Amino acid sequence: MSTQERPPAQAAGPAAEPPTSGQDEEIYTWTGRIRRWLLKRLPPQKLLPQDQPSYVSSWIYVFGMASLAALAVVILSGLVLSLNGPAWYHVSRLGHFTNSVHLWSVELFFLLMVVHLWGKYWMAAWRGGRVLTWITGVIAFAVSIAAAFTGYLLQTNFDSQWIAFEGKDALNAVGIGAWFDVADLGQMLTWHIVLLPIGVGAIVVLHVLLVRVHGVVPPIDATETDDQVVHPYNESVGNESAGNESAGNESAVNESAGNESEGPR
Repeated sequence: MSTQERPPAQAAGPAAEPPTSGQDEEIYTWTGRIRRWLLKRLPPQKLLPQDQPSYVSSWIYVFGMASLAALAVVILSGLVLSLNGPAWYHVSRLGHFTNSVHLWSVELFFLLMVVHLWGKYWMAAWRGGRVLTWITGVIAFAVSIAAAFTGYLLQTNFDSQWIAFEGKDALNAVGIGAWFDVADLGQMLTWHIVLLPIGVGAIVVLHVLLVRVHGVVPPIDATETDDQVVHPYNESVGNESAGNESAGNESAVNESAGNESEGPR
């Protein structure tokens, strides 16, 4: 029996290696261009970060997420009300409860949003290229006011009718009363449950994405050279680099120990 080893079998042809990154991949369609544009501006580590800067633990950073939670309750309770109609939430006990949940979640939403807006105003939240983030937040607040006004008109009681005709006089005075008729219940229902919620939702989603792209605004007394301002997600990067550095030191120690054990022959 021969002890000669067989040479390893060679592949039939060179295997095509997949591209290592989106930059090396050939882009020839509009969907590929959009994907490359999104990955460049919103990589996964920014969209769903594992770590946040330490200053995010301050109470002033809570009101943005709390506003989103209140908005979710507003949308869910409003969806239930719109599916069952005014007769249900005027007569049914469950309808009364759902209507109250919708009302108080709106009140809480505006309270949290006002605190969030004023807090970011005094922090100068438009710093560091965050102007569009600030503008979208202000627009979301303005559109929410319009949504709340149309919702108040849908109560179909004496108070809502009184406010509707008072508002109609004001809108007629500025020349838009024929286009935006607050006395038309069907039109107000469409604005309140379709058009304005879509507007608020789209602006809020854009606002959150801009926050992810630029990061949360640091405190106003933070210096521009602060490491957490320059690298807002540096905790995970720092841990990884520290691990790599320690691994490198261990390999260097092992290599030097191996050289000493060999010694001169």
